[in-house]
Amino acid sequence: MPNIKSAIKRTKTSEARKAKNIQQKSAMRTAVKVFETAAETNAENKTELLSNAIRKVDKAAQKGLIHKNNANRKKASLMKKANA
Repeated sequence: MPNIKSAIKRTKTSEARKAKNIQQKSAMRTAVKVFETAAETNAENKTELLSNAIRKVDKAAQKGLIHKNNANRKKASLMKKANA
C-alpha cells in the first residue's frame, strides 16, 4: 500500500476504472452471446439483438477495451451469422 497521498488516490482511481472496464467488457460479451443464441434459434428479435451487440462492441473499441481490428472482426462474424 502506498504512503504518498497522490499514490493512494491513483490506486483508488485505477481500481475504480478497472472495475468499470471489466463490467463493460462483460456486458459486451453477454450481448454477443445473446445474439449468437438468438441467431441459432432463428428468434424474431434477431436484428434488434444484432444492433445491440454491434453497439456494445463499438463502445468497447472506442474506450480501448478491445483493439479496433478485433472489434471489426467481431462485427464481421456477427453479420455473417445474421445473414446465414
